[in-house]
Amino acid sequence: MNKKLRTIDLTLAAMFVALMAVGANITSFVPFLVIGGVPITLQTFFAILAGALLGSRIGAISMAVYALVGLVGVPVFARFGAGLSSIVSPTFGFIVSFIFTAYITGKIVERNKGVNVYIVAALVGMVVNYVVGTNWMYAAYKLWAAAPDGLTYGLVWSWMMVPLPKDIILAVCAGIMAHRLEKSVLSKSTFRNVNRAA
Repeated sequence: MNKKLRTIDLTLAAMFVALMAVGANITSFVPFLVIGGVPITLQTFFAILAGALLGSRIGAISMAVYALVGLVGVPVFARFGAGLSSIVSPTFGFIVSFIFTAYITGKIVERNKGVNVYIVAALVGMVVNYVVGTNWMYAAYKLWAAAPDGLTYGLVWSWMMVPLPKDIILAVCAGIMAHRLEKSVLSKSTFRNVNRAA
């Protein structure tokens, strides 16, 4: 299989880096959407779309590039955060999780193009995001960050119940949207046909 990245791969990956930056900073306009230190964003939605539309490989690469762009100092993280200091943030695990979210979502839909598969893949991707991000956050508070009083593992997960309904709805929407784009646009595109031939 040809593993070389083409111009269209890089362009689409860059597009999702930009979408992630936009989705990360919704709280800049509505700052009250921060619960327990966790900003409510559209990043999970775009990470799922990246995997479902670009495939596991390019989707994961786009999320890795997003993380690297932020780490080198470009303010693309939530609340325009950036820099190597982001690694010690309790919420950095969610940024790491986007790589796995895109990869796993993409892997699932690569095997089957039915709409139900897209929805299931999106929900699985969301679960991966929550598991990796929430466990990282708990570990961070226990090991190096200043933990809130009375912090417990259950309390950390309870914070995640606030954005959960929103993320479930957006995950389902992402799955449906990705399926429709696949059938109407991507299946006929140079991007998809060249990938199949590779």
